[in-house]
Amino acid sequence: MEMKAFWAFVRKEFYHIFRDPRTMLILLGMPVIEIILFGFAISNEVKNVRIAVMTPHPTELIRKISDRIDANQNFKVRYLFTQPHLSESLLRRNEIDMALVFDDEFEANLMNGRGASVQIIANATDANTSEIAVSYIRQIFNEISSDIDNNINNVIGVMPTLKLLYNPGMKSAYNFVPGVMGMILMLICAMMTSLSIVREKEHGTMEMLLVSPVRPILVITAKGVPYFILSCLNLVSILLLSVFALEVPIHGNLYLLILVSLLFILVSLALGLLISTFVKTQVAGMMISGAVLMMPIIVFSGMIFPIENMPPELQYFSHLIPAKWYISAVRRIMIEGLGIAYVGKEILILSIMAVILLYVSIRKFKNRLE
Repeated sequence: MEMKAFWAFVRKEFYHIFRDPRTMLILLGMPVIEIILFGFAISNEVKNVRIAVMTPHPTELIRKISDRIDANQNFKVRYLFTQPHLSESLLRRNEIDMALVFDDEFEANLMNGRGASVQIIANATDANTSEIAVSYIRQIFNEISSDIDNNINNVIGVMPTLKLLYNPGMKSAYNFVPGVMGMILMLICAMMTSLSIVREKEHGTMEMLLVSPVRPILVITAKGVPYFILSCLNLVSILLLSVFALEVPIHGNLYLLILVSLLFILVSLALGLLISTFVKTQVAGMMISGAVLMMPIIVFSGMIFPIENMPPELQYFSHLIPAKWYISAVRRIMIEGLGIAYVGKEILILSIMAVILLYVSIRKFKNRLE
């Protein structure tokens, strides 16, 4: 009799699970989504490294070397220029990740056994990615030297020299500090703002606030101001710790960095307000904030895993993540020391996101009030 009641309770629990679409999504949908994301999006390999080949005299041998590098799945040769001085300009504009500057007498020196020099200029903002890419390219040059040595005796081979831009010490802090800034500001602004508004609705005090003489929009704005100020304090503390504790200098304009950060904070506040219009409890708000914000920031912002390694569909999806554009702008300003002309795209996209999120959030919140 007791076992019969036990199995009755088991069947009842199954019925509860099957009747709740959200529980079914968590139990059966989330594992499928996560294995697809982790399987395709997360990779420490280096792929699609954009390369420019620079040489004063593009000989047939250099063209063959360029084709051999381009045939490698890890590299894509975008440019073949005769002006080597353009290499750092292309790196600053983020059109390439690495430049190969061949010596003026590269082919003659190689064939005469004197050793041919080629300079590898890499953007070392992401120390891990650049280190792996440089090791790949050196391996290719070693294979080229070996192939030539089999045909010509007494050949010294290709002698690559390395020049690392923006992070010559290959410090990992140069990479993770911008990512941590984006994650902290997003979570504090979006998650805490959404939870504070949901807390008022959950406790039944939101209606009391809205019937006050203050307009509803000002009530909502007042809820976001403390988190805006706290995020500004967090921004200051992060920058101070980065400079004095982690020894990550601010090479660019400090005021431009602060301006971009304030814009990102505004986007995060608007996102938190939008989340608050969909949920009724703090638990639901926390779950949505964690699932919708945490995972995309870690996976699709370029904070840890290179976006270039992902399939094209996931790369397009990463464009919707505000943290991606903020982290990219911070790296350009803080690490690379570039000006507003080089972060104009990021500022424009964040501004559009802020306007759209604020508009949709306020409209949806007003609809909920009506």
